[in-house]
Amino acid sequence: MTATAPDATGTKPDAAVVRDALGVGIAVGLSGFAFGVTSAGSGLSLLQTCALSLAVFTGASQFALVGALAAGGNPYTAAAGAFFLGVRNSFYSLRLSQLLALPRGLRPFAAQWVIDETSAVTLSQPTRRTARIGFAVTGLTLYVLWNLTTLLGALGAEALGDTDAWGLDAASPAVFLALLAPMLKSTAERATAALAVLLALGLLPVLPAGVPVLLSALAAPAVLFLSGRRKGTDRETAPTKGNGGTAPTKKDRGKDPTRKNRETPTAEGNREAAGAQEGRGTVTTEENR
Repeated sequence: MTATAPDATGTKPDAAVVRDALGVGIAVGLSGFAFGVTSAGSGLSLLQTCALSLAVFTGASQFALVGALAAGGNPYTAAAGAFFLGVRNSFYSLRLSQLLALPRGLRPFAAQWVIDETSAVTLSQPTRRTARIGFAVTGLTLYVLWNLTTLLGALGAEALGDTDAWGLDAASPAVFLALLAPMLKSTAERATAALAVLLALGLLPVLPAGVPVLLSALAAPAVLFLSGRRKGTDRETAPTKGNGGTAPTKKDRGKDPTRKNRETPTAEGNREAAGAQEGRGTVTTEENR
């Protein structure tokens, strides 16, 4: 699905915003069925499954929680992993709060809808009006469909039998990766994502369920540290203008490379001036004679 671009005046029709928001809300909301099936298959009750979707409402965190529980992980570790995955939404809110500028009374309710999909639709809008429309339509559509399909999935889990054979637990992570991939534009962002994947996969066989997800977050500070060191090294070795492309050494610093050249012409000029003075003196003496 491709979003409708604004026209030459920088505006975007309300109908186009609603269409784009509905497309995202419906496409992602239907994957709540996969969560309902996976959650019920991992041993959670119908009430617990529906409460997760109503209260937490962030697909990746919900799948991480039930996945860790299904693998026999500690409930506290599973909850910690889900919590840290959900922390990313707080960073979205920093930008959305300025863009939407909602009244104070609406902010606590809007915070429940600050997720990957609503942020993606809202941030792509050219004006505050279209941003508010995109946020509201995406959030409402997704919230209603996600919870409805969660209920249907939990009810139909018994009819499906072995949920692992269907691979439904991969539906929400696949949607999340599809949204994330286009945002990884710089080398540092791609390196962080790759390192996080390697850490999670490498630690998965040796650590309890849920812990590899927590430790994979170390990829971000590691890449930032290495990037900072590389930039510092590049600045130290960068060539400077006017010296043939090589950086000046400590021995050369403070010295004027043109000093000798200035002294030589000056000495020659002094000799020429002395000669001229001598010539003028000779001419004057002859005239006096």
